Amino acid sequence: MAKPNGFMEFSRRPVPHRPVEERVGDYFEIEIPLPDDLLQQQAARCMDCGIPFCHGAGCPLYNRIPEFNDLVYRGKWRQACENLHATNNFPEITGRICPAPCEAACTLNIDQEPVLIRHIENQIAERGWAEGWIRPLPAAQKTGRSVAIIGSGPAGLACAQQLARAGHAVTVFEKNEKIGGLLRYGIPDFKLDKRILDRRLEQLLAEGVSFQTGVTVGEDISARYLRRRFDAVCLTMGAGQPRDLTVPGRGYENIFFAMEYLAQQNKINAGEAVPPEQRISARDKIVVVIGGGDTGSDCVGTARRQGAREIHQLEILPQPPETPPADTPWPAWPRILRSSSSHQEGCQRRWGVLTKRLGGVEVRVTELHAVEVEWVQDDNRQWKMREIEGTEFGMPVDLVLLAMGFLHVVHAGLIEAFSLKLDDRGNVRLDENYMTSVDGVFAAGDTQTGANLVVRAIYHGRQAAAGIDCYLRAIDRR
Repeated sequence: MAKPNGFMEFSRRPVPHRPVEERVGDYFEIEIPLPDDLLQQQAARCMDCGIPFCHGAGCPLYNRIPEFNDLVYRGKWRQACENLHATNNFPEITGRICPAPCEAACTLNIDQEPVLIRHIENQIAERGWAEGWIRPLPAAQKTGRSVAIIGSGPAGLACAQQLARAGHAVTVFEKNEKIGGLLRYGIPDFKLDKRILDRRLEQLLAEGVSFQTGVTVGEDISARYLRRRFDAVCLTMGAGQPRDLTVPGRGYENIFFAMEYLAQQNKINAGEAVPPEQRISARDKIVVVIGGGDTGSDCVGTARRQGAREIHQLEILPQPPETPPADTPWPAWPRILRSSSSHQEGCQRRWGVLTKRLGGVEVRVTELHAVEVEWVQDDNRQWKMREIEGTEFGMPVDLVLLAMGFLHVVHAGLIEAFSLKLDDRGNVRLDENYMTSVDGVFAAGDTQTGANLVVRAIYHGRQAAAGIDCYLRAIDRR
């Protein structure tokens, strides 16, 4: 534990943000790090709670949160950095973009004042980079075995790093021109500066990981080639099948999936070639984002920076309460109203809205028609949506962004080529060692679970690496 009475002496100090009027003019990160003395005060609030729910119930990576809080409080930053890296390959990334279920599970969250865990984690890692404590850890001895990893998101990169450190030759294949997957092309730069990602990729390169970009596996190279060339294959492609909007008027040209929109802006920021005629711009437009989750929020922040005239975000579910309801008690992740930094920058939010149809002129959408809905339980206590009579409305629109979530990994291509068995949700079915129904072919991350948290993807990538390592070493014992 940290300071025994620290939680009584110090209040939670929110992480400050750059002023709205300043940050909407660029794509730089918005958080302002707390100084060391305040960080130590915040770490001192970690109490002797007996059972650290932050570590078990809250953190998918099982980070040893009370331990690194105690080390920060005592000024032992290097030991805190080592402690954090024992469970998390990329704490400077999760410390920026994780929704922090650990804080929801913190004992102090009973009074809505949890320890500032996510930011402390981030600053431990940043201190490690600044002091030169984070260095490549190449394997002392090579095994002679090779692994292909398909997809370079958080699961793929975590799996690659663990396997390379175990001595295996690892090649990561990525369909885009740069490595990073969701981290590079899905997370806006104002939440994750891509120099942070590049810094970590340099470490992976120094540890022996090989990257092949601009390669669509299943098209440019075949599943059969992978089986011949490598001793094991791990699929970490992500849940790339978005949930679509099946209403009249869906086919207009100015309706886009959120990831297409977000990825394009990140490419433009990075100087990648995007022809002007293909650019999706919200400048001076009325933008409607359909979907109320984090991806929708990222669209709001991006549209604001592009100079949108109006931004509306529509969510089909009812507005959550401001305090945790009885059905999500502590330490569970609470079903409460959450407002992101993007919402604070200007957005009209509306809940309980079902889009019915889209109208337009020639090839472009110009109006959206919707109705308000309510959610009621049937005789079997199942929630059902019901339209509210007389609540139909229409609104003008110049750009529609679909951010309604993702279904599962794309089946066409590699999944079908390997003839992998799927679960009833369309995810790849695995055994306890993360192997698919095909011997030597493994999977992790969203390929396994559907769309999920970055921290959970890292965990599954690490676990898949352990399964692959056992598989490869078993080959040598045969």
